[in-house]
Amino acid sequence: MANRKILVIEDDRALSEIICYNLQQHGFEVISAFDGQSGLSSALHRPPEVVLLDVMLPVLDGIEVCRRLRSHPETNQCVILMLTAKAEEADQLLGFSVGADDYVVKPFSVKVLLERIKALRRRLITEPGDQPAIAVQGIVIDRVRHHVTLQGEELDLTPSEFRLLETLMRDPGRAYERNDLINLALGEDTVVLERTIDVHIRSLRKKLGESGDLIETVRGVGYRFQDQRNTKL
Repeated sequence: MANRKILVIEDDRALSEIICYNLQQHGFEVISAFDGQSGLSSALHRPPEVVLLDVMLPVLDGIEVCRRLRSHPETNQCVILMLTAKAEEADQLLGFSVGADDYVVKPFSVKVLLERIKALRRRLITEPGDQPAIAVQGIVIDRVRHHVTLQGEELDLTPSEFRLLETLMRDPGRAYERNDLINLALGEDTVVLERTIDVHIRSLRKKLGESGDLIETVRGVGYRFQDQRNTKL
């Protein structure tokens, strides 16, 4: 991809130097910041493709930085990988609820971090031959321009929400287990909790408004996108 810019927001300077050095060795343009406010300002000034975001930051914590990145049109499509010493499920779900795409729990190896970044970047690529647009019941997914419209109005979706909605809409009526959605929408090499899918679905339904009911819960299984051909009147 053309944009290989990565912003590292990490207050541990020694760790930041190690991360930045290794990313640069793999051909990335790297920018670093050591607190949440300066990191946010840097992202808005020069939007990166990927943000590596520590949770426990001075000035603004990582959760608030993530929330603000997702609310700004210049940065709402960047990939956000959170770095945290907290492995508790509740902490991860909080991060996903404000738009994080993935988590890496400290301590981690640089190799694992690089593989996770590669996996996240692959999710942004539209493969040649893939269907360029999907239109179902007033919702249009443009895979080339990477945006979604509802009745002509553009929706502000995170990359994970985009891929999840695309997966569901590609095959209306098909019931997906949560684990299937993790593998198909988020990537087999993405390590997330099954409950993370519930957080993304809840956010998607909210952003879809009255059309949120098109994403149906299949009790004991997972989710599906409503197939109107089989809807009973």
